[in-house]
Amino acid sequence: MTKALLTGGSGFIAAHILDQLLTKSHTVITTVRSTSKADKILQAYPSQSANGSLIVAIVPDIAQPGAFDNVVQEHGKDLEVVLHTASPFHFKFSDPKTELIDPALIGTTSILQAITKHAPTVKRVVVTSSFAAIINEAHVSDPTTTFTEKSWNPVTINDIHRNPATAYRASKTLAEKAAWDFVSHPANNAKFDLVTVNPPMVFGPVVHHLATLEAINTSNERIVDAIKGKWKSEIPSTGQALIWVDVRDVARAHVKAGLELGGEVSGKRLFTVSGWFSNSEIAEVLRKNFPENKGELPGEGVKGGELPEEDKRFGYDNSETTRLLGIEWIGLEKSLIDTVRSLKKVEGSAA
Repeated sequence: MTKALLTGGSGFIAAHILDQLLTKSHTVITTVRSTSKADKILQAYPSQSANGSLIVAIVPDIAQPGAFDNVVQEHGKDLEVVLHTASPFHFKFSDPKTELIDPALIGTTSILQAITKHAPTVKRVVVTSSFAAIINEAHVSDPTTTFTEKSWNPVTINDIHRNPATAYRASKTLAEKAAWDFVSHPANNAKFDLVTVNPPMVFGPVVHHLATLEAINTSNERIVDAIKGKWKSEIPSTGQALIWVDVRDVARAHVKAGLELGGEVSGKRLFTVSGWFSNSEIAEVLRKNFPENKGELPGEGVKGGELPEEDKRFGYDNSETTRLLGIEWIGLEKSLIDTVRSLKKVEGSAA
């Protein structure tokens, strides 16, 4: 079995990656920011914690240069794969530079530097990027634009004060570009290859031992809002990111790219997309499948959140990623049903 380092192990996507890795009997060292987060993970996997196949290390601030040096130096022997997911995704910040850009950019370069210095056996690094590093805000309403694995967001550091969404997109774009620059620059002497995973909006069930409704991941916030009655009188706009994927498929993409596939994915960006979605469709699926929430959900006559017509929205093509991964993407209805059921469990356990 493979020995892997997973950064940000308490995150929405990372928690599913961790579960899939441990289910397949791999050895995992994962990092979190606090002892409380570490304790929750260790308690959720008692047998793996006891036999040493799960180790949780504390990295309190990934925005500090050299943040990952100690953990990689301590656990780098025989390490084969690094899955770097640790990066902020939220819009609740006051300073985008220190709260988004620095953790994303410095965190990414720090892990790559630490691997180069202390873990020469690492063969592959998989970095969690985003559709945010692919989308071009100026072309989201342009039907002649088709976003693919080769598309890059032209956003720069000078754009981060435009609005919160642009700041987040800049953080993912700059961090991914830094990763590609690192492995391509001869002076860095990287002995590993790189794969990035670029999901759009990510829905799906939460890992129960880590979740609270108050601290729900940003993608699933809209689903919480819907079942909590915030959409009852008007369904909000879907936004610009009109494509989505289930978190379990994103996790599978990381595991496949890092541990199961070879040279065919080396140097690739994996654009993990299930399909189109809209807030209107989310409301329809929830009405159909959760009649017990009828009092909180918007009725059939409530408007808003519709998908733009085809001549008013971008196109996308992730056929290369689908071919490389061989994944049959989870559909929206199943994803939403499983998400709401997981949220109800969280709510029930907190009651």
